[in-house]
Amino acid sequence: MNPAYNRAQFVISVASLSQLPSEDGREVAFAGRSNAGKSSAINTLTNIRGLARISKTPGRTQLINFFEIDEKRRLVDLPGYGYAKVPEKMKIQWQKLLERYLQTRECLAGLVLVMDVRHPMTTFDQQFLDWAAVVAMPVHILLTKSDKLKRGPASNALLAVRKAVSHYDNAVSVQLFSSLKRQGVDEVHQCLDVWLGFAGEASE
Repeated sequence: MNPAYNRAQFVISVASLSQLPSEDGREVAFAGRSNAGKSSAINTLTNIRGLARISKTPGRTQLINFFEIDEKRRLVDLPGYGYAKVPEKMKIQWQKLLERYLQTRECLAGLVLVMDVRHPMTTFDQQFLDWAAVVAMPVHILLTKSDKLKRGPASNALLAVRKAVSHYDNAVSVQLFSSLKRQGVDEVHQCLDVWLGFAGEASE
């Protein structure tokens, strides 16, 4: 594991695009349904317990949260979607904020889309993939909570999602992931290293 991820620290939460921090460097954003395990994935990948707040009530992440790895690199926790018990008007506001973030954030290098392996490719997931395709943004899908399934069903889910996103060509990749078992961590780090520029530094 690249030790740089262990140094991630919370920087700021924003409720609108006007509050976004400077676009210096690169950032990778994590998106997904509110109960898919997005915050747990961020905590596992940084090996920092409690970095991204985990709530027992899905949908509590209502802001865009920024975590700085170093002065040139950030991880971004986007508001969870599709589950939160909030007014429809607020859901629409979140949706517009997410869409505009994806379409206007020039330092965004890639998107990690988190899906519960037992309930992948929801309408919201598909919408996110379509948004990413419009702006030619690469996406890496984490099928989380893979420890909840036996190997056979988990592999079948992986194959099914890969087939479902095959029309995006090479812009979308998919893997199994478990925060509990720390399964798939190295694979995610390899992807993040490329997007955030660590891979280039290692080869220089």
